[in-house]
Amino acid sequence: MRRSVRFSCAPGARRRAVVTAAAVALAATGLSACGGITPGAGSQVSAAPTGAVSTAIPTGKVTLTVVSSENSGTTKALAAAFEQLHPNVTVDYQYTDVNDYNTSLNLTLSSDNAPDLALLNMIGTTVKANLVRDLDPYAAAYGWTTTEPSTELDQWRADATGTQLGSGHLWAAPAGFSVVGVYYNQRIAAKLGIAPPTTFAEFQADLAKAKAAGQLPIQLGNLAGHSSFIFQSVADDVDGAAKSTNWAYGVPGASIDSPGGTAAAQDLAAWAKQGYTPPGANGTDLPGSVADFSKGQGLFLFDGSWDAATLSKAMPGNVGFFPLPGATATSPVTGIGTSVAYAIPTRAKNPDLAAAFLDFMGSAQAAQIEFTTGFMPVAHADTVTAPSGSVLGQVADAWGKVGRDNGLVPFFNNSTATMNTTLTSAGQELIGGKVTPTQYLAQLQADWQKGHQ
Repeated sequence: MRRSVRFSCAPGARRRAVVTAAAVALAATGLSACGGITPGAGSQVSAAPTGAVSTAIPTGKVTLTVVSSENSGTTKALAAAFEQLHPNVTVDYQYTDVNDYNTSLNLTLSSDNAPDLALLNMIGTTVKANLVRDLDPYAAAYGWTTTEPSTELDQWRADATGTQLGSGHLWAAPAGFSVVGVYYNQRIAAKLGIAPPTTFAEFQADLAKAKAAGQLPIQLGNLAGHSSFIFQSVADDVDGAAKSTNWAYGVPGASIDSPGGTAAAQDLAAWAKQGYTPPGANGTDLPGSVADFSKGQGLFLFDGSWDAATLSKAMPGNVGFFPLPGATATSPVTGIGTSVAYAIPTRAKNPDLAAAFLDFMGSAQAAQIEFTTGFMPVAHADTVTAPSGSVLGQVADAWGKVGRDNGLVPFFNNSTATMNTTLTSAGQELIGGKVTPTQYLAQLQADWQKGHQ
């Protein structure tokens, strides 16, 4: 957990795994905080694999080198499982602190000793500098486009210049995700006769019921802008994943002044005015709000999967999780989230073996490994197991619904280099009654416009 990486897609998130995922989200928007183009990097090779790709595993002794800044244990556990499946393969996992990793990545990828797999915290300039391979041939060979939701893979797509994100060639494959949803206090809910809502109208009715009973409807810490979780969750549900994702990716013509954006801003302002959120929300950070929620202060809490284990430990048997419901019980389910992901460097010595490892990351065996080490699985979410009735199991169920509905949406916070700051300041003004929903949306769109000119 690193509070130093505050440009996170999940501001205030405390887990290192999420910090990694946060940096990943920057990649989806084309922001490169550290990676400049290395002069001459990759100039002697082609980005595309030469010749036909193969899904065969080498028969002799071979070493797969993997460089990464992920140290939650997920990749190492996946590597150990891959070695068991293929005893002739040794995975040489090389960890580097995330800041040093990002700074040196382009140089690493362009060297004569380039690894076979490299974690991408951002696409940055790797595509433009011809440092990573187009994975489309491998995606076709292994069928990734049919086994993995497009909203997961699209986070790592870009055009050949690496500047237009969200579509085009696939440059990395996900190894695990975080997802935002709604936690709820089961004891308070039971006392009020509230079951997990199946429609947004039910959710709104639950808020009113909690307020009338003297309970805080929504716990919120907005010091670092986490009201954006509420805003985006509502906007995604109303506008749908595809439209919201276009805005997050900076697709020309996209606007947050949409039906979803308008409804979300109005709801957030109204809920704050009605006392549905804490009066001191702007002075409380996310960890503080999680701590308050775990003490029984609040019926609901919008937060990410990274806090499931913390809440489960703090309030065992008393916390649940669900994706924010839509207009009807059958409306597509959406969820804010992003992934860690690995790319095959252009200079990799074992690209086919590297692709086999990427394919393994989407297997049912890998799903359980990713889940138990703190990430939502790339695929096969319905196969992972958790203690009966645990919040971890409910998070997995929610993730499965998001995947089946292709409802994953990148964090709005990273749609521009300054959007996190804008969402924080504008969100504080909105719930403080200093700006109207219309003015709030105008601030967001102005930032977006400036960032994507």
